[in-house]
Amino acid sequence: MKLGVSIGYSGAEMGMPIEFIKEAEALGYDSVWTAEAYGSDALTPLAFIAAHTKHIRLGTGIIQLAARTPANAAMSAQTIDALAGGNRMILGLGVSGPQIVEGWYGQPWGKPYWRIRDYVSIMKKIFAREEPVTHEGREISLPYTGEGAIGVGKPLMSILHPNPNLPIWLGSGGPANLRMAGELCDGLLPLGFVPARMPEYRKSIEEGFAKAGKTNGWDTFEMQTSVSVEITDDVRGALRKLKPGVALYVGGMGHKNLNFHKNQMIERGYGEAAERIQELYLAGRKAEALEEVPDDFLDEGALVGPVERIKERYLAWADSGITGLTVGTRDPEVLRLMADLAEVRPREGAAV
Repeated sequence: MKLGVSIGYSGAEMGMPIEFIKEAEALGYDSVWTAEAYGSDALTPLAFIAAHTKHIRLGTGIIQLAARTPANAAMSAQTIDALAGGNRMILGLGVSGPQIVEGWYGQPWGKPYWRIRDYVSIMKKIFAREEPVTHEGREISLPYTGEGAIGVGKPLMSILHPNPNLPIWLGSGGPANLRMAGELCDGLLPLGFVPARMPEYRKSIEEGFAKAGKTNGWDTFEMQTSVSVEITDDVRGALRKLKPGVALYVGGMGHKNLNFHKNQMIERGYGEAAERIQELYLAGRKAEALEEVPDDFLDEGALVGPVERIKERYLAWADSGITGLTVGTRDPEVLRLMADLAEVRPREGAAV
C-alpha cells in the first residue's frame, strides 16, 4: 500500500509543515497532496515542497478546472515536475461546485462532464508533444474560435519537453465520471469512498477501461483515497472532532440542489441525516447540524482509537483494492504507525 499525506489548503494564514513532510518522505511515504478552494492555490506550494524534498511525489488533490485553462494547468504541472527532477508530479483535478465556479472564478458551470473530457484530452496532447495542439470539444476548443475571437489563433506545441506520461488523476465519485477516469485518466481520487463501496467503483472504472480498449488497466491505474487517523482511547471524542468538517461540506459546501458531498452521503445510505444536516446548516443552525452527523458514518471512513483498533480496521482498507491511502494527520506517531501497517520502507534519516 502506498501512503500519502495531505496539507490541504490554508486557513487565514499560509503555513507549510515542511518538517512533517520531510519526515513522511524519510519514512517511505509515496506522495504529498495539496488542495485549493478560494484562498491558497494547490500548485504553488508544491514548488516549495519540491525544493525541500528529494523524491516524494507531488500531487494536487485537487486543482479546480475553472481556475485555469487546460494549457495553463499543463504548463504549471510540467514546470513543477521539471524543477523537481521529473516523474514526481501528479495532476489531480476536479470541477469543484457551481457556487465556486461561477461565484469565485466567474466562469459558467456549463457541462462539467464534457469540460473534464476536453480538459484532460488537451493536457494529454500537450504532454505528449507529438504535434501542435488542436482540439474540437463540446466545452473547450483549441484554437479558440468562439465569441470575441478574431480568427488568428495558432496551434502551438510546448516549448518545454515535459514527461509525456505525466499522470492525470480525476477527483470524483459519480458513475459517469468514474467511467471517464478509467477511460481517460491515470488515477482516481475517489469522493465518498469507504472500503465497502469498492465493488461499485470498480464496476464503473472497468467500464471505462473497456471503452478505451485498455488491456492492463489495473496494472497502470492508481486509486488513492483519504482517511483520518487518530491514536486515542476516546473513540467517540475522536469522531466528534470530524463532525464540523462533515457538517460544513454536506451542509454548506455547495448549492442546496447541487452538493456533491451531500450526494455521496446519501449514496452511502445516510440520506435522512444528509437532508437534516443541510437543512440546519443553511438555516444558520450550524451547531445543531454537526450533532446530526452519525458516528457510524464517520467511523466507516476513519481510523481512530487505540493502536490495536486501528490495526484491525486498517485491514479493510488494505484489502479493498485501492493502491494508496492518504493519511489525515499531523501526528508523527500516526505517521510511523501507518508506515508500519502499510509496510513502506523507511528511508535514510527516518525518525523512528
